[in-house]
Formats: sequence, C-alpha cells, structure tokens
Amino acid sequence: MVETANIGLPAPDLDYDAVSSEGKASSESTLRLNILVLPGFSQLSLSSFVEPFYQANCSAGEKLFGWRIIGTDMSPVLSSSGIAISPDIDINCYRNNDDDSPIVIIGGERIEEQKSRLLSALLCSKSHRKLPICAIGTAAWLLADAGILHGSMRCTIHWSKLAALGEKFSELVTEDCLFVQHGSVTTCAGEFAAFDLAAEMIRLRHGEDLARRVCGQLSADRFRTGNHCQSVPLGVRYSGAVEKLIRVIRLMEGHVEDPLPLKKIAHSVSLSRRQIERLFAKHLKITPMNYYAQVRLKKARQLLETTDMSVIEVAIACGYVSSSHFSKAFKDHFGKLPSQTRPWARSVMSIQAA
Repeated sequence: MVETANIGLPAPDLDYDAVSSEGKASSESTLRLNILVLPGFSQLSLSSFVEPFYQANCSAGEKLFGWRIIGTDMSPVLSSSGIAISPDIDINCYRNNDDDSPIVIIGGERIEEQKSRLLSALLCSKSHRKLPICAIGTAAWLLADAGILHGSMRCTIHWSKLAALGEKFSELVTEDCLFVQHGSVTTCAGEFAAFDLAAEMIRLRHGEDLARRVCGQLSADRFRTGNHCQSVPLGVRYSGAVEKLIRVIRLMEGHVEDPLPLKKIAHSVSLSRRQIERLFAKHLKITPMNYYAQVRLKKARQLLETTDMSVIEVAIACGYVSSSHFSKAFKDHFGKLPSQTRPWARSVMSIQAA
C-alpha cells in the first residue's frame, strides 16, 4: 500500500489564504500558486519547486508565497516513483472558483495521454486572459497540444521530450535550456531545474539576498539562470578536447535532419578533413562519420521511444533517404529493428517470451 506523502507543503499555520506575520490578510504581497500534479508526475520536480518557497517564507518570517495542490479528482495522485499525494482541491472545483493567480502544471510519464477537454479549456481560459501559466517537466507538451504554445513561441521541455516536441510542433522554437518565459507562459525542464526556476522567482520578487539565503538553507552553492543547457555542455562532456573538436560536434548535433558532408564541416571550422579525423581518433577513438552516424541514430531512438511518428518519418527526421537504409543502420548499431524499439513493441515481446 502506498502511503500518501505531504511533500514540502505549507505548515498548518501557513494556509493558502495569505496571512502576514501580524496576522492580517496579505494577499496582495503573497504570490499564490495553484499546482496541478498529473498522474505519473515527477516528485523531484514538485519538491524542487515548492521547497524553496517554503524556505523563503521561513527565512523572511512572513508568507511571501502560498500554494495548494490540484488533482484531476480528489484521489491521491501517484508519482512516477510510486509515492502519492492528496490534492487540496480537484480541477472541477478549481475551475468553478478560478482566480487570477498562476497555475503550475507538473507533468511526468506518458504526458500525451494526460490531455483532456476540461484541462485544455482551463488552460486556454487562463491563456486568453494572459494569466501566468507555468509548465514543468513534460507539461509543455499539453500547452503545445492545446495551442497555447504556438507559432514561433520559445519554450523548453524535459530533454527526453525535446526532440519529439520539436518534430511534433515544428513551428515552435524549442530550446535546450532550464526554463524560458515567453509572454505569460513559462516552461521549465523540471527535475533540478524546477529549483532554479523557484530561486529565480524568489530573486525577482524579493531580491538576491533572500534567494541566496534560501540556497544556503538547502545546501545549494548557487542557482542557475534559465539559459543554462539541460544537457551536459560539450566542453564538460569532452573535457580536454580542443575547442575545434567541440565546434565540429556542435555542427553535427545541429544538422541531424540534413547531415553535412565532412568537407563542409571542415570548411566551417577552418580545418582540413585529415585534421578532423586526427582529432576524433585522438580524443574519441572513432572516425568523424561514425560519430555523426551515432548522433543521428541516438536521436532516432529517442523519437521512436517518445513519439508516434512512423519509421519512415523518423528516418527522414534523422537524415536517412529510405526506411530500409535506416532500419539496417539502426539494427547494426542497436541490435534490433526500429519497430522493436517502441514501448508497446517491448511489452509484446516480453509477453511472447514469458
């Protein structure tokens, strides 16, 4: 039986309705947050987001931030790690008593299955009134699906969905960063990035000093700005490698759908083909084109695992001219066909093997 956890929620004397240290209502100075957690949500994202606000309240000695947990209904909501939390209010009740305070959606696994007419209508209503919406983790997918993220809006999402979001909603400007704000919509990669977003919100509303005190209380030496990359920077991933090698890798990772010939890459970084080959041999023990092929195949696997794109669509998105060529390259590298990589395919294979 899974226990219901009370993760970083306000102390009993710190209700959602703001109360100042003098006991007077202080709703104007308190930022009230409505946090909608979806089934399979990331508990790390929720805790990383809420705990800094709790510590800010404690450090300031007054209610600077308030929050409540919203569920799709009043049943305990199970996180991806198997721990459940009980919501304070369900989405129907929240919609009927909607106010102008921000709504924060925390997504998790199988986000494509979390959409509903009620949720889309609620989010669209917020968006039309230009009220703050924040999507954490994979929740940006729901905003794109509802048309709230549209056109050339800047956004981010957890790295595991970044390529899929860019393919499914190709007009969006998807960024490999921790969090980004475009108008009234903020998107955040989630996990530890939710902490950085909360710290930035504290800094913007109440100053650098309070944000740093909160970091100190939580044993964090700093908080990162939104434009930090989610992925490990190439300079760290390949520490000791020369800058021009990193530039070559960056070009490869930026041209997956339309692969660049090595001659063009060499020209772009002012090196000869032979010099690039020597750099890869020395630092990565692989040829440049084999490395490039791995970059494309890894993206293909990510798209197969996280989208419903057909095999030929994935092949084209990763620079292959035919599905047969793609399937052969994929099987040679991963030991199985692209069609066997789908989550449902793995389930069927497990049943057949049983």
